Amino acid sequence: MSVTRASTHVMESDFDRRRFIQAAGITGIAGLAGCTGGPEDASDDGTGDDTDDDTDDGSADEGFNVGMVYALGGLGDESFNDAAQRGIIEAAEDFDVSYDESQPADAGEFSQFQRLYAESTDPNYDLVSCIGFAQLDALSEVAPDFPDQNFMLVDDQLDEPNVASYQFKEEEGSFLVGALAALLSERSFSAGAGETDPDSTNVGFVGGVDAPLIRRFQAGYEAGVAYATDDIDVSTSYVGDFADPSGGQEAALSMYESGVDVIYHAAGGSGVGVFQAAQNEGRFAIGVDSDQSLTEADFDDVILASMVKRVDSAVYESVENVVNDAFEGGSAVELGLESEGVSCVYGNAIGDEIPDEIVDEIDAIRDGIIAGDIEVPDDPDDV
Repeated sequence: MSVTRASTHVMESDFDRRRFIQAAGITGIAGLAGCTGGPEDASDDGTGDDTDDDTDDGSADEGFNVGMVYALGGLGDESFNDAAQRGIIEAAEDFDVSYDESQPADAGEFSQFQRLYAESTDPNYDLVSCIGFAQLDALSEVAPDFPDQNFMLVDDQLDEPNVASYQFKEEEGSFLVGALAALLSERSFSAGAGETDPDSTNVGFVGGVDAPLIRRFQAGYEAGVAYATDDIDVSTSYVGDFADPSGGQEAALSMYESGVDVIYHAAGGSGVGVFQAAQNEGRFAIGVDSDQSLTEADFDDVILASMVKRVDSAVYESVENVVNDAFEGGSAVELGLESEGVSCVYGNAIGDEIPDEIVDEIDAIRDGIIAGDIEVPDDPDDV
């Protein structure tokens, strides 16, 4: 696990994590065993120890401070966590904001980092951003202990007066990419390094951890496939981890070898293995959370599209609300197709080769979902 501190002065304009150079104000202070940077452990009286906040303006407390607690798998997933980081980077550019980043190694560390930020007094954290549904249990215990601390939670809802919750209608965006996969799979289509077999009757879904949230991706995808055609079945597999590319590759290879044309993953860093398998087998894949034809450009010749989930917007909005003294604890925001919280984004390299009639049909489906004419389930059992 790791924690780093960044100032507002050196953020890259394109938010490319791999080219992001942190400011000279990065600290090296142990907050937990094995960690560097971030707030110190609190003393017995509940106050935080002094930290070395040597940022460019001389003091982190002169502006606003945000503590970022990322989901398991950490930064570098080119998907969910990296999308959240893009949000805080953009907020740091637009507002007088500094931030710390923490990457828990396991779920047991969520509460430790949440508490470290909440207890810290030098600097004081105006907002603690908790990224991912797996942080709900920890935050349920931590938030009531710090009623004056603002928290935001992504991908679940916590009814506490100091927590702003942001959820997404993943099933809606997944419905679109499911329809896309089915419509392409039932015809002969080639682009980049991939091609479909018109005799195939299967597409695939690879999930990270089998949890209610990820099953919403699966449900929408399966429903989109079923809506588009009666002739295509969906093969499903869960890796059991969001940071196991080899596991993702193994699951995807098994599907491709069985005749699957297109695989949609909701597996975080494990999804890289799906892209590797697609290239190896000359088939197609669909990314998630970020436009992965850009964030995983080495595989853009097999990435048809990505189901983009604007985690960056949720992080940015929560920071903006704190800066503008408009933070609403106890609020719950749900972002779907209508609000552009989720969307189907075609691949940068091969998206233009998708036939116009299919793009038009996906657009019509999107309009139907927004209008309420198409009902999208959020549980695979309801498909």
